Amino acid sequence: MRLMAPVLLRLSNACIRLGSQGIGPISLEIVAGERIAILGPSGAGKSTLLRLMSGEQVVKSGDVALHGSSLAKLDGASLSQRIAVLPQSYPNIFDLPVRLVIELGRLNRANPWGLDEIIRQSAKLACAEHLLNRTTGRLSGGELARVHLARVFAQFWDVREGLLLVDEPLAAFDPRLQRDIFQQLSMFSESRGHALVAVLHDVQLALDGFDRLLMIRKGELFADCSASIDAVPNLENLFRVKFLVHQNDDVLFLRTNNASDFS
Repeated sequence: MRLMAPVLLRLSNACIRLGSQGIGPISLEIVAGERIAILGPSGAGKSTLLRLMSGEQVVKSGDVALHGSSLAKLDGASLSQRIAVLPQSYPNIFDLPVRLVIELGRLNRANPWGLDEIIRQSAKLACAEHLLNRTTGRLSGGELARVHLARVFAQFWDVREGLLLVDEPLAAFDPRLQRDIFQQLSMFSESRGHALVAVLHDVQLALDGFDRLLMIRKGELFADCSASIDAVPNLENLFRVKFLVHQNDDVLFLRTNNASDFS
């Protein structure tokens, strides 16, 4: 996070209801350049919070504002210039050319560097360049995830200080791809000043790769803290588990303590 960075997104007592369940009220700010991990038990409302931030879920009360303007007042074209979303799953009903899927990220955009070059470079960043001449119907889950990540890269290729929202972005990848793609995602965001907000289940990745943790429990913001050793007590309370902590220089390692019950 940079000093004096502009506020990109502000949630002000934002609440939504989904049947008998709800999220909020939640109040927080996200500034340009931040890297934020959203953590919480399964079913806590992490993905719902991400959809609230993107405008996919409309608030019942309170407000969500992007650059000072309520999301409810912005049209789809305006939102796509400032928010990019990588969902947890991707409908794959139609057998579409991979190039076309990536090109969809460039809707309503000028292409000063040439569309083909943006598509190629975006695919390269997502480790998907070798898939460009294929169609989606014959891709594995991990390959399809890389194609949609390339679409997001293409969407934000020439955007600065946008909001990049990703839901379990590495879940479909093997350990080496997880490392490589997370490095590309982080460098892409940092080089353009994007705020990167990710729903994660991997606590270690959240501590290693992010600046700030938003902890969600039962639809409420349980904690908002830095990704540091100081977050461990909150993490133990959030997941109801004790962690063994190992710190080597600036690197923090956690593993669950099987010999100790949480109390």
